[in-house]
Amino acid sequence: MSYNSSLLVTETPREEISSTPGRESSISVASITRQRRFKSARLIGEYEKPWIEDWKKGKKGKRLSGRAWDSVIFWTSIFLGFAIGALMCYLSFTKVSNFEYCLVFEDNFEKIDPDIWGYEIQRGGFGSGSFEWTTSDPRNAYTDAEGLHIIPTLTVDDTDITPAEILDGYTLNLTTMGTCTSSDVHASCSIYSNQTSGDIINPVRSARLTTKGKKTIKYGRVEVVAKMPRGDWLWPAIWMMPEDSVYGDWPASGEIDLAESRGNNGDDYAAVGGRDSLISAMHWGPIASVDAFWRTDGKHNVRRTDYSNQYNTFGLEWSEKYIFTYINSRLLQVFFVSFADGNKNMWDRGHFGQDIVNNSALHDPWSQTGAPNTPFDQPFYLILNVAVGGTNGFFPDQIANKPWGDKSLSAQREFWNASGIWYPTWGNGTTRGLNVKSAKMWSQGACGSPS
Repeated sequence: MSYNSSLLVTETPREEISSTPGRESSISVASITRQRRFKSARLIGEYEKPWIEDWKKGKKGKRLSGRAWDSVIFWTSIFLGFAIGALMCYLSFTKVSNFEYCLVFEDNFEKIDPDIWGYEIQRGGFGSGSFEWTTSDPRNAYTDAEGLHIIPTLTVDDTDITPAEILDGYTLNLTTMGTCTSSDVHASCSIYSNQTSGDIINPVRSARLTTKGKKTIKYGRVEVVAKMPRGDWLWPAIWMMPEDSVYGDWPASGEIDLAESRGNNGDDYAAVGGRDSLISAMHWGPIASVDAFWRTDGKHNVRRTDYSNQYNTFGLEWSEKYIFTYINSRLLQVFFVSFADGNKNMWDRGHFGQDIVNNSALHDPWSQTGAPNTPFDQPFYLILNVAVGGTNGFFPDQIANKPWGDKSLSAQREFWNASGIWYPTWGNGTTRGLNVKSAKMWSQGACGSPS
């Protein structure tokens, strides 16, 4: 119901209306003898405002009222909060290590510089059971105006090996070809495809570039600006390995993963993360079966996008006291490990003294150094690569219609037989590759000082 303030309300004697039939309809404006106007309910005139008087009393040095004390306590608390927060920030800032660094190399990939990069060429899966055959072919690694591209391709597209020979009757011998860089000649340099045994020629070729023997650091920083590939079962990685296996075979001498991802669609591979997920880790353990990477790893997921859509900076900061990886800024850390926590060494951190493997206790390869960060106290080199598939569990079984089983004796054949499903997801051009704009490496300390 609406109210119109312009209407006039009339009052007619009650007895006059009731005594005259039809009187209601004959009342006119002229018969109005009195009108009632709207009257505000607001307080009119002076009224008490005791809080003002209390404030005046407080200002004159007299006793403060409850309201005045509330104001004093509130603003004092605000001031103390800011002061304590500023002090905490300052103290935390002073504890942050601010090392001096010396640039070891900076590469914007106008070419693949042989003074910085070398190729690792083999077909044995590099310990992870991956299915690619790595090459130095310009089809698999090249540079252009956008930088470096590491591109996986089908073997049948880039060689004279036929689809039938992939499966049976062909011998691939990288040693004879003079290209194999692995010391494991039998497992990593040659293969004979055989229908009966299930062995096949690696169906995919890719590339693996490293700074081994050329550029290393023991403590320092690394930053790689890169865009990840898109395609099922692609496995891009930016990582580091020790120049010398001082403490024994992998993972006893350590491994540092700055950035790994999976090329699968994030929605299809949501259980463990696809190309919307970025993984960093340290691998370490006295033997491979007790690799304790799960104690020192991290993952960062993005929403409504993925790591194949744009370039990101993948970084590492490493000192004698700590190690961490980050994305774009040191503030966005993927994992952080302190070596100064309670002076606990890596053997104790991994609880390896409690492990029994094949009915035997494990050997401690690190504690004799007395350093809490061993094995991460040696020079490491940088690796850029794109692997394909694998049987080490990085692509877990029974997720996203994975077309092979890790324990299958013919896993690579099962993978290749499903190429009609996964190959169309790779797309064309550089979208299927690891695309790198730049790579930088700094050693800790001033240039010319001992590491």
